[in-house]
Amino acid sequence: MHAQLHAIWRVTLCAVVRSITVDADERAWVDGLRRGDAAAFDAVFAAFRRRLYGYLVRMTRRRDAAEDLLQETFLRLAQHARSLDSDTRLAPWLFTVAHRLVVSWARAQAVRDQLAGDLPRRELAHDAPSPLEALADSQAQLALERAFAALPAPYREVALLVGVEGLQPTEVAQILGQRPDAIRQRLARARSQLAALLGE
Repeated sequence: MHAQLHAIWRVTLCAVVRSITVDADERAWVDGLRRGDAAAFDAVFAAFRRRLYGYLVRMTRRRDAAEDLLQETFLRLAQHARSLDSDTRLAPWLFTVAHRLVVSWARAQAVRDQLAGDLPRRELAHDAPSPLEALADSQAQLALERAFAALPAPYREVALLVGVEGLQPTEVAQILGQRPDAIRQRLARARSQLAALLGE
């Protein structure tokens, strides 16, 4: 249990440090994006690629889908870069796009599954690690990843955006199109379920 709490604390601390570092450069990146500067786009890609991929793979539970949605997220940034407001905060903007892409992908998956009907599903090889296991670098991290995966999608998404990505509940409310108090309630429930899943 102590190792699991330490892993949660380490992830949260890393998110806070990352947030401070990104905020310092963010204004320059937004200015560069608005001018069409390729170096600014590359810097944003380098700063947010891993974070967005982690969010997408945890939400879709598929590496191939996460890679496609990651690419589409950055294509949307490239398309809209010149029309960004000068005070745009990139993390909420990018995670809003990623969230909407996940919602569209999930709807398309539901339609495909419905159309497939009784077709047999392809079984994954049992010895191949899942996307979550591939991301985990320790037993505590693996336990935390499994606990996140067990959360219902709305709770998982809020817990990832606040707890892992370090976004404020008000920013998450904007990303998800919800009221801030609804996000706080989801976050409290997510934390409670995570604690129960981790046996704390």
